[in-house]
Amino acid sequence: MATSAIEIDAAGRPVRLSSPDRVLFAGPGVTKEDLARYTVSVGEGLLAALRDRPTALERWPKGYAEGMTLTTRTGAKGDGFYSKRVPSGAPDWLESVEVTFPSGRTAREICPTELAVIVWAVQMGTITFHPWPVRRAAQDGEEGGGEGGGEGGGVDHPDQLRIDLDPQPGTDFADAAAVAGLVREVAHEAGLTLVPKTSGGRGLHLFAPIRPEWDFVAARRALLALGREVERRDPNRVTTAWWKEERGERIFVDYNQMARDRTMASAYSVRANPRATVSAPLRWEEVTDVEPDDFTVHTMPARFAEVGDLFADANGTDAVPAAGLETLLEWVERDERDHGLGEAVYPPDYPKMPGEPPRVQPSRARHTD
Repeated sequence: MATSAIEIDAAGRPVRLSSPDRVLFAGPGVTKEDLARYTVSVGEGLLAALRDRPTALERWPKGYAEGMTLTTRTGAKGDGFYSKRVPSGAPDWLESVEVTFPSGRTAREICPTELAVIVWAVQMGTITFHPWPVRRAAQDGEEGGGEGGGEGGGVDHPDQLRIDLDPQPGTDFADAAAVAGLVREVAHEAGLTLVPKTSGGRGLHLFAPIRPEWDFVAARRALLALGREVERRDPNRVTTAWWKEERGERIFVDYNQMARDRTMASAYSVRANPRATVSAPLRWEEVTDVEPDDFTVHTMPARFAEVGDLFADANGTDAVPAAGLETLLEWVERDERDHGLGEAVYPPDYPKMPGEPPRVQPSRARHTD
């Protein structure tokens, strides 16, 4: 007989979990209760990755099975969806922060401050957490800074530079891992220290803590400059080409992941796939030796208990203090001056940006000409 509801202790706050026996991942046999207890087992690291960050919830109310899809930005209906606003019925102890989307619309988005918020999100069908690379100011709405520099902080000023190494068809995780060392070397030359993690899928994520003195436009241009430098040094394995037809069998450095409202799965988040893999923080010496399937809901709790939070430095620590973007922004100027490389294409749902080239894929532009 199915259990109707139980309570989960989330660091001292009880959270009601309905239908705990509901199967969320049939293959590995993960239930709703299993996912909630997994969340508690890695709670210290997961909360550190999400704390004070506006966070979109990737919700799969019926769980995930092979063949299921996400609802898309263009409106195609799927089995899962992104929840970017505080859901109705949220508890009064849940905190939020106002964010502005590229369209100019605003919303109150969940801003986790305690483990119970994350467990409650699991109760609401959340499998994956997608935090922004920003933290809310000490008081909601008290944000400083201007375009490109000066004092900063708050939800308009990133405190992490996030690098997504995205394998293209014909490549895989091993290829991303193989170029990660070069990315690390180039980032070090720019004064950045990178913290690696698996994406939970085929890719690799590299995070650097930065001072929140620059806006999204500047941070994105800085990441583009870094990617272009890596591409120059290894053009056969790395690309920054936005159009898929130009990427070939290379690793794409997705510079648009630093655009406003673009997010990555957080460290320790479970991914919606048949294996229930986890986005796992790594030691650098592990990067070329692991496989994404090594880290799942079943294996991560023991690893976390053994190695602790390997992702802590991504938030800035005494060992890895937040860095500046000055060198990368100098590279932006150098790219324009010496290589004739200006702004790059934004995603299609963004307003046209100053200096941006036409959003027309090259083959279509050639056909029109």
